[in-house]
Amino acid sequence: MNPSTALATVLVDELVRCGVREVVLAPGSRSAPLAYAVLAAERAGRLRLHVRVDERSAGFLALGLAKVSRRPAVVITTSGTAVANLHPAVLEAHHGQVPLIVLSADRPDELRGTGANQTTVQPGIFAGSVRWQHDLTHSWGGFARSSRNFGQVSSTPHPAWRTIADRAWAAATGALGGEPGPVHLNVAFRDPLAPELPAPSELPPELAGRSDGSAWTAVPGREEGAAGPEGITAEPGPATLMVLGDLPDPVLAEQALAVAVEQGWPVVAEPFGAGDRSTVLPHGSLLLTATDWLDSHAPQRVLVVGRFTLNRETGALLRRTGTQVEAVTPTGTWSDPSHVVDRVHCWSALTQRSLAGQDTEWARLWQRAGEAVTTVALPLLTDSWPSGPAVARTLLESVLDDDIVVLGSSNAARDIDRAGLTGRFLLVTGNRGLAGIDGTTATAVGVALASPQRSVTALMGDLTFLHDVNGLLIGPDEPRPDLTIVVVNDDGGGIFTTLEYGEPDRAADFGRVFATPTGADLAALASAYGVGCQRVETPGALRQALSRRGTGIRVLEVPVPRDGHRALRAALTRAAAEALAELG
Repeated sequence: MNPSTALATVLVDELVRCGVREVVLAPGSRSAPLAYAVLAAERAGRLRLHVRVDERSAGFLALGLAKVSRRPAVVITTSGTAVANLHPAVLEAHHGQVPLIVLSADRPDELRGTGANQTTVQPGIFAGSVRWQHDLTHSWGGFARSSRNFGQVSSTPHPAWRTIADRAWAAATGALGGEPGPVHLNVAFRDPLAPELPAPSELPPELAGRSDGSAWTAVPGREEGAAGPEGITAEPGPATLMVLGDLPDPVLAEQALAVAVEQGWPVVAEPFGAGDRSTVLPHGSLLLTATDWLDSHAPQRVLVVGRFTLNRETGALLRRTGTQVEAVTPTGTWSDPSHVVDRVHCWSALTQRSLAGQDTEWARLWQRAGEAVTTVALPLLTDSWPSGPAVARTLLESVLDDDIVVLGSSNAARDIDRAGLTGRFLLVTGNRGLAGIDGTTATAVGVALASPQRSVTALMGDLTFLHDVNGLLIGPDEPRPDLTIVVVNDDGGGIFTTLEYGEPDRAADFGRVFATPTGADLAALASAYGVGCQRVETPGALRQALSRRGTGIRVLEVPVPRDGHRALRAALTRAAAEALAELG
């Protein structure tokens, strides 16, 4: 099966699994793979096909099919002006809140801007009139590599294709709390556009969807075998682990943790959010590195709450064979970079306890495992000074409950994670939307200005500090915050030493293009902005400095060696594996 036929067939198959029953086709050459796919689906009795030669009428026909049924209809066009002719119907669907899926064929992305026939910029053509849009274009050269199982890589990208269709359906129906309306899925096809002869009668096994005929990702409101708006009640007693990531409102993290405590779910949490962390596994990401122990104690169900962005171990956990992954979201979308989520629930499914159920003995094993990892991790962290995690641990021991900690991206957030944020009632925040290092100081200043009754401490690396040193530039007549900035200075991009680029065999190229040492004088820079800077070299000195609640902005610089990051991470991973092997 050629790539274009495979892509079109998988998309149509998944949309039918979602609930699409009506498709309107305005024929063209570039849309031929979709035409063959919907024709085959109609012959199999899975949908009803309507063919129209005028795209404007095709769009309004699809709108009429969806208007009363409230089930999204699909309209398919070829590339070029054909897509533009759908705009009136898209506008009507937008303002009339009618669920509509525009499936437009496109030329390959390398032809855009070259003057190629019938080629324009189709992504974004409907501007702000769609609830969601996606530009599905690949430089295939064979199928991409994608799999739910880490280390067991499938030869096809169909999970990604299927979850794109699922997201289109969810956005069009407003299943997760938004308004119904039009969505636009733009799909680039390369030659050959026609299927081989004889055409295959069904998808090959490597492209097949779920064996029970369900959609790859179930979302609330789907009519066939799906949840209502309140979510789905789980089977009694599954071994359930909550993965708590970043959420748009800190209050949501408090709500999620409260439910986890009530249900007895162990929680592996990234450090962001607010609330009592005493029930969170203090070194959860470190526990997940112990893959041998996980083989015997893996959860049956993982509830993903929020966006997890910090470590690869969490992603590997979700890709483990036999793990049912469910997402709980307070917004109209959900986090699923590996395309492994089986089911999506509205926030009410969590807060109304519709997801109840736990294997209590399994949960106790995870709590004991967390305690075992903590026992071996804390001495290593203490003895590792000066290191980023040791600085983070000292900071956590020094700030007070109800304080605010603002984390820079890169190593600072990971250092807090490894340090074991637990047993404290803190608000921990940072710029995790795109997890960039830019603007961190200015963000911390804004947080401090907005929270004058609370002590605010920012933790960041030297490159993050240098990238936004102008965040210290505050005019003489402007409000000034009380803010402590702790800078872990390893003179460059220390995080890269922990990644594959930092392997010893790559040392010859590492320094210039990854480590990027600057040799900058942070104290001199801070002084130029009228900000005091204190160099801190011992844990006691850092505790003492943090215990003094001064006024205005101040910088505490803690120098650490860059070459120790990788060895410390390896030592922590090894210690966790040994401790859990003894636990059994």
